[in-house]
Amino acid sequence: MDFGAVVQTNPPAARTVGLAKLSEQYGFDYFWTFDSHLLWQEPYVIYSQILSETHKIKVGPMVTNPATRDWTVTASVYATLNEMYGNRTICGIGRGDSAVRVTNGAPTTLKTLRESIHVIRELANSRSVEYNGATLQFPWSHGSSLEMWVAAYGPLALKLTGEVGDGFILQCGDIDIAKWMISTVRQAAENVGRDPDEIAFCVAAPMYIGEDWEHMRDQCRWFGGMVGNHVADIVAKYGEHGAVPDALTDYIKGREGYDYNEHGRAGNSHTAFVPDDIVDRFCVLGTAEQHIEKLKQYAEIGVTQFAGYLQHDNKEETLRVYGETVMPALRDHITAKA
Repeated sequence: MDFGAVVQTNPPAARTVGLAKLSEQYGFDYFWTFDSHLLWQEPYVIYSQILSETHKIKVGPMVTNPATRDWTVTASVYATLNEMYGNRTICGIGRGDSAVRVTNGAPTTLKTLRESIHVIRELANSRSVEYNGATLQFPWSHGSSLEMWVAAYGPLALKLTGEVGDGFILQCGDIDIAKWMISTVRQAAENVGRDPDEIAFCVAAPMYIGEDWEHMRDQCRWFGGMVGNHVADIVAKYGEHGAVPDALTDYIKGREGYDYNEHGRAGNSHTAFVPDDIVDRFCVLGTAEQHIEKLKQYAEIGVTQFAGYLQHDNKEETLRVYGETVMPALRDHITAKA
């Protein structure tokens, strides 16, 4: 299993760069950031600095969207970073949440998402693509490599992921929900003749190492509110029962609005509706041993990467314990002498 750390690009940017360097030092494979240009600092600028000060770790957004950036510009950024730093970028993409809602916009259609994935991927992989009636290609890009991982919850978005995604990002750490969604993506891939084993499956959820459960829950309760935004869209489209597991939809019945000024923030005042059991199910909390136990369950259902959110007050210690205890327990063990 691979491991990633997920942060917001709060100022100062040097803090984000420092967390990326620390993540690499402790053995993380990926460093993800939010991408919401009004709420936080511009991530792609920061990626360049991270890549210049690290050696192996890959960087990318969790997640960008097709609405707030021209697709060819997005592809150009990736191709440029890859030329400068050697194919160490990745693109998580979805229909759009805070980046579009803060500007009173709306998530894009799945058709638009599908088209954007194709255009960005082809250009950022040094290939030509048809776009707006023209055949386009970066004449300066050679050997660039970029994977497109799709963030999805609803049935049609999961279907799209299986059909065109290089990876699937599930922003929810519930075992039962992850099992259902991974199975749905794999089936969609098989239905169009793809090998589902070639798709990466990433579960993203807050990770907090500690023993004070009340404090850990309060630090991570924001996540249930963030996930609730997407679930509310699904319920509005499909109803409360049948399309997705009830475990994902039932808890939002007490939801009363959402303030994007507090998006993804510990202590978010609009997440009181999220009960403790949902926090425990959706997040990865507790001692190192408890983390290892849950992560092994992820591995058993086909998860290939766990990406842990660090929006809490215990960032460095959580990274340290993961590097020294948790990740080694999930890695393949090789002996010097058989």
